Amino acid sequence: MLVDDHALVRAAVRQALDAPDLEMTAEAASAEEALLVAPQVRPDVLLVDIDLPGMDGVSLVRELAPRLPDTRIVMLTVSRDDWHLLEAMRFGAVGYLTKDISPAALVRAVRSAATGELAMTRGTAARLVHSLIETSRATAGMAEPADSAFGTLSPREAEVLRLVAGGLTDHEVAEALTLSPRTVGTHVGNILHKLGARNRVEAARRWRASGPGPAGSAGGPSCPHG
Repeated sequence: MLVDDHALVRAAVRQALDAPDLEMTAEAASAEEALLVAPQVRPDVLLVDIDLPGMDGVSLVRELAPRLPDTRIVMLTVSRDDWHLLEAMRFGAVGYLTKDISPAALVRAVRSAATGELAMTRGTAARLVHSLIETSRATAGMAEPADSAFGTLSPREAEVLRLVAGGLTDHEVAEALTLSPRTVGTHVGNILHKLGARNRVEAARRWRASGPGPAGSAGGPSCPHG
C-alpha cells in the first residue's frame, strides 16, 4: 500500500512496482484516509510519504504501527532530515527511502522489507546509527525537567516549544528549523496534547517557568538536539 498526496508520484511508484510478486493493494492521498484503509487491507508493506496534508507521515506511523504489527512500514520521502529518520524508526518504521531512488532499487527495498530486513541505503543506515549515538550521549547529560510532562516531548517537539516560547510564529519556527509550517502546526498540536495545555500561551508559560534561562535561548528544559 502507498500513502502519498501526489497522484503523479503514486502513478510512478505503481509503475515501478510492476512485478509478478508485488501487488499494490491500496493507495491513500492523506494520513487520515490511510488510517481508514490500511487496517482493512492490512498490507505486507506500507510506503508512506512524510509531508502529507493534515497529519504528517511520521505521526501516521505512530498511529498505525501498533494497529498493524505484521505490516512493514517504509518511509518514501524527499526529506533527508535526520530527525524525520529517527522519529519514523522510533515509532515503528523499518525503512527510510528517498524519492530519488531508482525503480529497481525500490523493488529490491520493498522485497527486503517484506522479508524482515531494513529497507534503507548503507548511507542512511550510517546516519541513523550516528544520530542514535549522538542522541544517547546528549540524553545522558540532560537535567530532569521540573515539569515532568516535558519528558514526554520528543527532541524536535522540545525544540519547537522552545522557539514558540521565545515568541516565534509557526512560519518563523518553520524557517528556523527548515520544516513546513504544516509540520510545525502538527508538532504544536502534539505538544499541547502531551502537556495537557489549553493553548500555546499556557505551554510557553510552563516552558519558561521550568528553566533558569530566558525563553528562546537557553531557557526551558534542555533538549538533546544541541
